[in-house]
Amino acid sequence: MADKDHRAGQKHKNATGGGWETHGSAGYLQDDSKPRLLVVHPYLKRQVRGDTPRRSPEARLDEAIGLSEAIDIELVGAVLVPLSKIVPKTFIGGGKCEELKERIENEEVHIVVCDADLSPIQQRNLETALDCKVIDRTALILEIFGARASTKEGDLQVELAHLTYQKSRLVRSWTHLERQRGGGGFMGGPGESQIESDRRMIDDRIVLLKRQLEQVTRTRTLQRASRKKAPYPVVALVGYTNAGKSTLFNKVTNAKVKAEDMLFATLDPTMRGVTLSGGRKIILSDTVGFISELPHMLVAAFRATLEEVLEADIIVHVRDASHEDCELQKQDVITVLKDLGVELEASESKVPVIEAMNKIDLLDERGHEALDNILDRDPAKLAISSLKGEGCGELLERLDDILSSMNLRVEVKVPYSDGASSAWLHSHSEVLSEEAGEEGYTYIVLIDPIRWGQYQKTHGETPDNTVQDDW
Repeated sequence: MADKDHRAGQKHKNATGGGWETHGSAGYLQDDSKPRLLVVHPYLKRQVRGDTPRRSPEARLDEAIGLSEAIDIELVGAVLVPLSKIVPKTFIGGGKCEELKERIENEEVHIVVCDADLSPIQQRNLETALDCKVIDRTALILEIFGARASTKEGDLQVELAHLTYQKSRLVRSWTHLERQRGGGGFMGGPGESQIESDRRMIDDRIVLLKRQLEQVTRTRTLQRASRKKAPYPVVALVGYTNAGKSTLFNKVTNAKVKAEDMLFATLDPTMRGVTLSGGRKIILSDTVGFISELPHMLVAAFRATLEEVLEADIIVHVRDASHEDCELQKQDVITVLKDLGVELEASESKVPVIEAMNKIDLLDERGHEALDNILDRDPAKLAISSLKGEGCGELLERLDDILSSMNLRVEVKVPYSDGASSAWLHSHSEVLSEEAGEEGYTYIVLIDPIRWGQYQKTHGETPDNTVQDDW
């Protein structure tokens, strides 16, 4: 096994009261001290032919370390475990388990994070073999989300994902109980098992949470409808976790959204108004970041939040240009959003997509040359540094240009008596020409489609007295 020691992250509030104890009883802490955690990344030494390209084991281990440091633990080290094949019983082989168990005992490790998707039986068998608490990648991500959720909506989404995950692992928590007795006296037969009782309670809670999240979805739909009446275009920032979305959001909007060099610093979406150089106002939306092998229950639980991207007029895909797996991260984001019905590929997307190649301040000379070649081949990409502000002005200009290209060229006839409509057109559109006739003015204007829709609704405009030209 390749060993990689790493300093512990000690930045955030203690989150050990939730997920650590709910998935089993072996090895968790009884006091308020920080759990000592060992990260293990098992990987197949040979990639199966036909598999999609995967990250290097070192890169995956670094990401697992970053996930672990996102909560308040004491990280004692990280280990790469090469495998010839996956063992169905424990995922990793018996010899590797013995090596890990010796280290766990010597370093007094309380929790082992296995950076893999473990089945319930594999997780239980590993705990038995290592005599230590074991959680997998999904449980770790759920723990982070539980610690970071700061709104009622976020709490509901995390709890739903957590219960969905727990439901399949109830057998691990109740092996000490067989059956409750039903009825009275000698006639009472075996009653409902503890597992069945817990599963029923979890099912009831899941139904309740889904109802509450449906209400959240309805509320967000109403909010989006209100924004359309405003009317301001919505620009959504999407990207891999820690790509710099919140830093860019703060730089452009002068907001103070939490932005740290840390995975999943943002869970709850935030929106702010931004005025572009041409005077057009937009709504910028900061969304939750994605990660490779994001648990399906999290995608489902956060659907109400991610649906903000579905309604966006422009999508800005923020990418970490300095990361060695930049292209693979892009594919992870595309995959998750495609499941939601959002296409990020330029040839498939129904809305304009800008790829903002972020963190150029971290690139060396060779990295800048490689990025320049990429930008020359693809004009849809642009280089920025959200931390230093480099390229952010160009990004806003690009947004303004795209929105301007979406404008309609419309001919509008307004009676002399309707001064309000004339004033509105001068305030909310670019008047190209104005001609006085017998009954009123005839304007030819360039106008945003959203604002044109509002004008038609509030000023009683119909297609009979307007002419729209291709532009």
